[in-house]
Amino acid sequence: MKIIKKIFLFLLIAFVIAQFFGPEKNEGNLASIDAFLAETNPPEDVKLILKETCYDCHSDVTRYPWYNNITPVNYWMAGHVKDGKKHFNFSNWEGNSVKRKDHKFEELIEMVEEKEMPLESYTWTHTEAKLSDTQIKSVVDWAKLVRVKYGLMAQAE
Repeated sequence: MKIIKKIFLFLLIAFVIAQFFGPEKNEGNLASIDAFLAETNPPEDVKLILKETCYDCHSDVTRYPWYNNITPVNYWMAGHVKDGKKHFNFSNWEGNSVKRKDHKFEELIEMVEEKEMPLESYTWTHTEAKLSDTQIKSVVDWAKLVRVKYGLMAQAE
């Protein structure tokens, strides 16, 4: 029984010490998304959907919940944000080619239609991010219009 107490005490001390360390936070400003919004011109309902369901993981602007202050949760969340930004980042939209932008919208349509985005692990704690069929249709319809625009731009090049 003594060994179990020692292991528990060691783990408790390691957990407390870990609380003083954490990953860098993803705290940019909303202005970083302006170029994306200006170029893709989403309707107001889609803007709200993007803000509530996408920006936390797919931009430089993450709203952190209280539990992000707990290690190891903060590292898990940082990994999700880093991975999300790798796949689609609203904040660095200007630096992408028309072909890449079109491809990103193709992926967006697929992921939203198949209800793979937003992630289920995100909607557990962000219930407002769970998309209704109407919201999915709004996002997909807008994204398809943007793809038409990018297709015309690609033909003009």
